[in-house]
Amino acid sequence: MENQQLHLHHHHLEYQQQQQRQPNSMKSRFRRVCVFCGSSPGKNPSYQHAAIQLGQQLVERNIDLVYGGGSIGLMGLVSQAVFDGGRHVLGVIPKTLMPREITGETVGEVRAVSGMHQRKAEMARQADAFIALPGGYGTLEELLEVITWAQLGIHDKPVGLLNVDGYYNSLLSFIDNAVDEGFIAPAARDIIVSAQTAQELMCKLEVYLLFHLSTRNTVDQQSQPSINPLSFSSDVHQEHEPKHSGVASKLSWEMEQQLGFNSKSDIAR
Repeated sequence: MENQQLHLHHHHLEYQQQQQRQPNSMKSRFRRVCVFCGSSPGKNPSYQHAAIQLGQQLVERNIDLVYGGGSIGLMGLVSQAVFDGGRHVLGVIPKTLMPREITGETVGEVRAVSGMHQRKAEMARQADAFIALPGGYGTLEELLEVITWAQLGIHDKPVGLLNVDGYYNSLLSFIDNAVDEGFIAPAARDIIVSAQTAQELMCKLEVYLLFHLSTRNTVDQQSQPSINPLSFSSDVHQEHEPKHSGVASKLSWEMEQQLGFNSKSDIAR
């Protein structure tokens, strides 16, 4: 654990140096990020401000948005911020929820699906990373599902938690206790990247990705040409990085049957 933290700190310093060399160009390896969040605005205005700030961070980094498709609550705020900034917005929503979660005009592209399972699978397939804002049962269920998929090896995409005003402190404490009690492996605790602000979280997710890319490149360097994890050139984006081409777990056949995918690696793309 300590060795991994040292490596993450090293990549954080490298990432900061990279950004200092390109102060006017917030280039990201993430092309599209999936945001889970509530269909309610929350009582504390800080939740609403965080949703807008996250949307602005995505715009600054030239990242498109995938989300649950609603126009109300935090969903509406983050999608409007990204849309107003000129980035593409893809909303994925079950047909049965459209009357409840869409009021007034929608922004960006709205993709209607048949149910909740299809919604989660489509958002996961489209995204390079996941971020959870404050939310209720639905947000928590979506967050825990992508964490579980990562634990099973179905995908290797970063999972971020925007812990606004300590909203998710109790969840993080629960996970730490589950690790202590032997129900979650210590390595699986590191699947979650958390921060209190949108800017800090995006930086941490970039560093997390650099760390895992460099680790994967070290393992694969004898069989493949290595990729410089600090290369943010347009050539990299033309190759559609991050590829997230990790092999899906043997357990993913259950998801394939449940969700109707033809390829086990559909979500891992």
